[in-house]
Amino acid sequence: MSNSHRVQLGLRNEDLRLSAPFRISGHVFEVSPVTVVTLTKGNERGRGEAAGVYYTDDTPAKILQTLELLRDVLEDGITRQQLRSTLPSGGARNAVDCAMWELEARLAGVPAWQLAGLEKPRPLLTTFTVGADEPAVMAQRARAYTHARAIKLKLTGEVELDIERLRAVRRARPEAWIGVDANQGYVPATLSRLLPALVDEGVSLLEQPCRRNHESELDGIDRTVPIAADESILDLDELEQRAHRFDVVNIKLDKCGGLTEGLMMARRARELGKRVMVGNMVGTSLAMAPAFLLGQLCDIVDLDGPLFLLRDRTPGVVYADGHVDCPDTVWGTPDAMP
Repeated sequence: MSNSHRVQLGLRNEDLRLSAPFRISGHVFEVSPVTVVTLTKGNERGRGEAAGVYYTDDTPAKILQTLELLRDVLEDGITRQQLRSTLPSGGARNAVDCAMWELEARLAGVPAWQLAGLEKPRPLLTTFTVGADEPAVMAQRARAYTHARAIKLKLTGEVELDIERLRAVRRARPEAWIGVDANQGYVPATLSRLLPALVDEGVSLLEQPCRRNHESELDGIDRTVPIAADESILDLDELEQRAHRFDVVNIKLDKCGGLTEGLMMARRARELGKRVMVGNMVGTSLAMAPAFLLGQLCDIVDLDGPLFLLRDRTPGVVYADGHVDCPDTVWGTPDAMP
């Protein structure tokens, strides 16, 4: 490869401290490790941040090792489509892909949204997540989201306690859109007990009730509430294989391997008649910014990750009136401040 194509690869891992422990089904998080990739060419630089996918053992430590082994290939200069055949879906590809998008945008002197064929981004209504806890605590946290219009509750699979949690939050926020995320915590017997309560409390979305690779458990379930795939659908291939069992597909860049594949998934999900959601693994505004572009194609947006951190990057995404917005200075434009 000629020198005109070469780039310089920068790699580092960071531990992002959470402002408080965050509980979901089967896990409690106090820190969010991430890998940050920089790609530099001349005077321009592109950046990407990835947390990986904990339930596939895709950790930042492994991401860093993977990318170091590919340093020569990446520095020789490859396209985003070549990257898709070089790395599997997951955090390593996500971090590089997003860095490539920003570098390409800065070299071209145009914003990444324009390169992606999108309209100028608009602020997006986002969910604000309440981690699993005692019902009264969850209600208090939901009430503290004074500007939120949409709230997502983490459930744990303890069906009676989960119903109490939901009822407490609904009493605290009777006007809010509410979705629940079971993070693989349910089986058919318990799900059949949960569903009537979801209907009674006006829940608009049930995310990932079943275990990954046990999607057949949803066969025959009464779809009184739309069911979304998260852990069950990682990338474009799994979308083709498993979308028929779900109403909504939650696309996360760490799962699918970057904005390039995320955009492909959103458009394909639409062709399959599915609603589309964008989500996140907890990360900074550097991770939210490319997902914000994907969110322009989505029906449901869950991009509240930076709110759980002790500190975010500056400049960062902005939360106001229940929406998330990403200023040009954050990422992916000639005006961004790397």
